[in-house]
Amino acid sequence: MKKQAFNPYLPSWEYIPDGEPYVFGDRVYVYGSHDFFNGCVFCMGDYMGWSAPVNDLSDWRCEGVIFPRNGDPCNADGKMCLYAPDVTRGPDGRYYLYYVYDKVGFVSVAVCDSPAGRYEFLGYVHYKDGTRLGDRPGDEPQFDPGVLTEGDRTYLYTGFAGHGDKTRHGAMCTVLGPDMVTIEEAPVFVAPGDQYAEGTGFAGHAFFEASSIRKRGDTYYFVYSSEVMHELCYATSKDPRGPFVYGGVIVSNIDLGIDTYKPADRPAAIGGNNHGSIVEIHGQWYIFYHRQTNASWFSRQGCAEPIFFDGEGKIRQAEITSCGLNGGPLKGEGEYPAYIACHLYDEKKLDLYSGDPALPKVTQEGGDGDKRPAYIAGIHEGVTIGFKYFDCRNVRRISVTCRAYAHGRFEVRNAYEGPVLAQIPINSSNVWEKYTAELTFPDGKQALYLTYRGPGNPHLGWIGFEK
Repeated sequence: MKKQAFNPYLPSWEYIPDGEPYVFGDRVYVYGSHDFFNGCVFCMGDYMGWSAPVNDLSDWRCEGVIFPRNGDPCNADGKMCLYAPDVTRGPDGRYYLYYVYDKVGFVSVAVCDSPAGRYEFLGYVHYKDGTRLGDRPGDEPQFDPGVLTEGDRTYLYTGFAGHGDKTRHGAMCTVLGPDMVTIEEAPVFVAPGDQYAEGTGFAGHAFFEASSIRKRGDTYYFVYSSEVMHELCYATSKDPRGPFVYGGVIVSNIDLGIDTYKPADRPAAIGGNNHGSIVEIHGQWYIFYHRQTNASWFSRQGCAEPIFFDGEGKIRQAEITSCGLNGGPLKGEGEYPAYIACHLYDEKKLDLYSGDPALPKVTQEGGDGDKRPAYIAGIHEGVTIGFKYFDCRNVRRISVTCRAYAHGRFEVRNAYEGPVLAQIPINSSNVWEKYTAELTFPDGKQALYLTYRGPGNPHLGWIGFEK
């Protein structure tokens, strides 16, 4: 790779959640919705395209606007938001973009000759009599489309099942014909919502939203966001129309359930909803997901982690990291931006969900679209910032670059609640200042945890390793 790959994998000023990754030709394309920095609701922007060479997952290229918010006749005034989309290659070799706006219950389709766009409106998914899916009496509203094409048939997965809502049964699958918009087989339910999960393998991890579908070998993997929102789960079937059997959690954006380095029931970050899917790139499978920033639900960023299957096709839950697509630990030398922290929490207030402005957060200066590097704010007594992983060799000094009112210290650890290896004193400053401490840092694959002690609220911009 030309450089190292981090999480988030796109620039720190870009907010593309709900990532659906695909390999088309020699590039990986990610299709997602488009949040704004300091956005007031979800998905305020046009669809933006991003892609990278399959052999260099650090080299992401912006393809520009692939579909504008007002590109559909039903939203000519641009007042509705484009929710999470998905893309599939049709039997004619063209690429089809499926999406739903925030205030309607039907699925729109756009088409393009290239996976990179620009997509043009085609029509709406409809029954043979012309009635749109979602408009027929008895139809449930459509939401978060996920698509898979095999031969002349396209399987469309949709649905939303809010907590306690008995009118929403769960995720559904609809079969489309070769024109990519006409229904050949009516919807069937493939995963239950929380009101219909009792007595099934889905109980406790019932379907909420974020339908996605992939095939590995002869097995279909239905990926979705569960009722607890911060996790992406999967279910499997040998038939795309089900029945699907619950498989487990692929990733949690707060690492709940991971017990390899901490208790399983303790969150390592402040999260929120989740959406993404799995993809194979050069023989390695990954899960793409998103994280929350700016102490808000509405400024989400894409992340990714490698995943591994056992001999029965089960997926082990992935641990969230700073090095996601890098193919291994980051080099334990030089400086790194603090926004690649994968762990961020207050030891006295272990919130599962974002939204409290008093909690630590990744943020930036300026407005949406300003290409200003992100940093960590909201730091106070007892806040921990964690990074994983680094390949360390002969590290003898650790540094932090900070600013703002503070007169305290950062405790340095290489393990969750491990012994303090060093302390880095910091002082108030209106400009970024670098502070260092000597220590003997262990060699090998290491985590880095920084816990703030003292008064004030420093900003953390960079961390560094020196030999």
